Amino acid sequence: MLPMAKIGPYTLPNPLIVAPMAGVTDRPFRLLCRRMGAGLAVSEMVIADSKLWHTRKSRTRMDHTGEPEPRSVQIAGGDPEMLANAARLNAESGAQIIDINMGCPAKKVCNKAAGSALMKDENLVREILEAVVSAVDIPVTLKMRTGWDEDNRNALAIARMAEDSGIQALAIHGRTRADKYNGDAEYDTIAEVKSSVGIPVFANGDITSPEKARWVLKYTGADGLLIGRAAQGSPWIFREILHFLETGQHLPAPPLNEVEQILSEHLDALHSFYGELMGVRIARKHVGWYLQSHDPGKQFRNRFNALNEALEQKDSIQQYFSGLRNGEVFAA
Repeated sequence: MLPMAKIGPYTLPNPLIVAPMAGVTDRPFRLLCRRMGAGLAVSEMVIADSKLWHTRKSRTRMDHTGEPEPRSVQIAGGDPEMLANAARLNAESGAQIIDINMGCPAKKVCNKAAGSALMKDENLVREILEAVVSAVDIPVTLKMRTGWDEDNRNALAIARMAEDSGIQALAIHGRTRADKYNGDAEYDTIAEVKSSVGIPVFANGDITSPEKARWVLKYTGADGLLIGRAAQGSPWIFREILHFLETGQHLPAPPLNEVEQILSEHLDALHSFYGELMGVRIARKHVGWYLQSHDPGKQFRNRFNALNEALEQKDSIQQYFSGLRNGEVFAA
């Protein structure tokens, strides 16, 4: 039986959430993952300093046209007042959930005392949580890691602080800031947090298969799962996990024709959303993820990455899949 995932007044269609990933979870990808079965998709992080929102990157990150409810927007920064203002402005622009980023391990984020770097300063964490919660009348959630490093796992202390501050759900990546994305995620800390707080807790990290999803839910007692890197090039992972959790049975791998259609529609969405110049560039990494298992020598991807026009990309993908017709299934 699927756990019921709630965030504030919102009951999600299912407990599977697209984890926010900078440079990945743009509107085309969020819409695609929702169509493929995700119950919620969180936006790329929006920097808290609203003076920087005039950039093309910020404008596209704040575009939620046509997205199903609830719309969750992640904000990142280290200044309580600035984060509170960012939360207010995003709520006015249509965000229905505000997510605070204390999970990103990237140097360019942590060097500015944001992301998972904040977990080093629990007093500042409390100030931020209270400021953002007070600034808006919509649910505020928190994404964090298990701690700063192995000797400083303070997720439990911050989780209790978050609950006291009015945070309405937590997402915990089972690694410390020092781990970055190395090694295996651990779930003991997530289980400990879940058993210690009364708000929903979502588990994140290394959830790459239906079996792993079921195991993590059972082991941690989590209310749901965040899935990030495993969805890159395999957005159908959400429906596969959902089907397995509901039935105990595996869905067959997507047929080749469907994969071609999904990829082609994704390309169209990227070209349309970003315009041809940027859309063509951004499409390259997505195509690389989709075709990773089929093009181990990168011969096709190297040729694809040299293309500079949207129509060339579309034609190239069509020709590539024509060459795969001798197999019936796309092996992900």
